[in-house]
Amino acid sequence: MLTQEKNRLGTAHESVMPRIKKHMEYLDREIEEVRNQIADLIEKDPNLRHKKDLLASIPGIGKATIAVILAELDELDKFSHVRELVAFIGLAPKETLSGSSIKGSPRLCKTGHARLRKALYMPALVSIRYNPLMIAFYQRLQARGKNGKVIVCAIMRKLVHVIYGVLKSGKMYDPNYKPVFA
Repeated sequence: MLTQEKNRLGTAHESVMPRIKKHMEYLDREIEEVRNQIADLIEKDPNLRHKKDLLASIPGIGKATIAVILAELDELDKFSHVRELVAFIGLAPKETLSGSSIKGSPRLCKTGHARLRKALYMPALVSIRYNPLMIAFYQRLQARGKNGKVIVCAIMRKLVHVIYGVLKSGKMYDPNYKPVFA
């Protein structure tokens, strides 16, 4: 509604502009109140607070993203592997292998959770600038000639791996972590 009002403000007659601005102020207050309620809910629940602290340790993940992740990924136990979570969100690559043009480039399947994909987009952009692990990953993909959107989607997928690992292990994010394979 706030976006609608902002768009209306650009085309409205001068006589209704004060009312639109007043409505926008009301909507801003309501949005802030809901955000505060969400933050209070997370702080009051020890399990959610612990998960919030784990997610906050990941560079690029902010309060708004944490709230969406906690709301939408309440039960990580239903995913036995991170690939299942990546597919659930819709960040798995899908290749075109049928039809007359089988040489199509891979795309995101996008059959998954659109709100989580949307919530991870900005953290991916922030991670490219501030998370050393993601910066190195970005540079490797760029050196291989990948375009910007492909790289951002790969960063989003990598963030899902980090989120999954942090929440499953219960340990804070460690940029120097190297998995030990048996």
